[in-house]
Amino acid sequence: MSDMVYGEIPYVGKKVSRLFMGTAGASFLKGEDNNELLDAVFSAGVNAFDTARVYQGSENSLGKWIRDRGNRDQLVLLSKCGHPAPDGRKRVNEREIREDFEKSAECLGTDYIDIYLLHRDDPEVEAGEIAEIMNALKAEGKIGAFGGSNWSHQRIDEVNAYAKEHDLIPFTVSSPNFGLADQVRDPWGGGCVTISGPAHEEAREWYRATQMPVIAYSSLGRGLFSGKVHADEPEKAGLFMDSFALKGYECPENFERLRRCEKLAAEKHCTVPQIAMAWIFQQNINTFAVVSTSKLSRMQENIDALHIRLSREEMEYLDLKRA
Repeated sequence: MSDMVYGEIPYVGKKVSRLFMGTAGASFLKGEDNNELLDAVFSAGVNAFDTARVYQGSENSLGKWIRDRGNRDQLVLLSKCGHPAPDGRKRVNEREIREDFEKSAECLGTDYIDIYLLHRDDPEVEAGEIAEIMNALKAEGKIGAFGGSNWSHQRIDEVNAYAKEHDLIPFTVSSPNFGLADQVRDPWGGGCVTISGPAHEEAREWYRATQMPVIAYSSLGRGLFSGKVHADEPEKAGLFMDSFALKGYECPENFERLRRCEKLAAEKHCTVPQIAMAWIFQQNINTFAVVSTSKLSRMQENIDALHIRLSREEMEYLDLKRA
């Protein structure tokens, strides 16, 4: 039974489930019919859905469900624009942002996207230009909240300083990597940003201070904390984690974090992913987490994890800050 927890994101105007259904899984990327899964997830209380222009057929798959069910007004849709081209060419400019929006809106069957994120930053583009572009889309009624995916908090500060100075709406949401696993290498290249691990305490403190909503991607280490990988068999991780996950998260420290998750899960009679998910939501950061799953039972496990309490000592133990 669901006990979903909801939060608020400025300029969205609806309650937002703390878990977003991610649509970067294989069946979504292929554009397949996922109506049954989406029905089940929605019935469990998940009303927020994460997709992107570069997620191949996922917007089509999600859009089919929205059209078939006629439930657009009940949903919080997040999509992303401005991802670099396959050849690495940067695409953070008004023409291509608008082109991405129109294609996404057509695929999703809507004229409005609740949360619209720039998928990557281009530091060569002035912060003020970006603020003006996103505010224009907002003023035209095309988007609700806007912000960045894989943006540093320093660049968000730059955009928001310009917005404040010019009486514009600021970035009010951010989607970096965030979770118990330390992202030790950039999985995909092109400027992935993480706020996980000992090297990014300053970023986490910024998010604690500002309480800007964080929509965490790869929150379970892209499979590391799925429960399928075992700490005492690191050589078998590749059976359950793809090459991007191995590049980003395969290191001795993360397998030690996994071992500690296994120990605590056994003590608390819950699962490894539930321990890792519970850790995320007790960091005094305004966190929402993207979860990709093909089974309702796994989504329900994540919902249940929202109610698992960890002590400060347990959280520090999991993150290797105490023996």
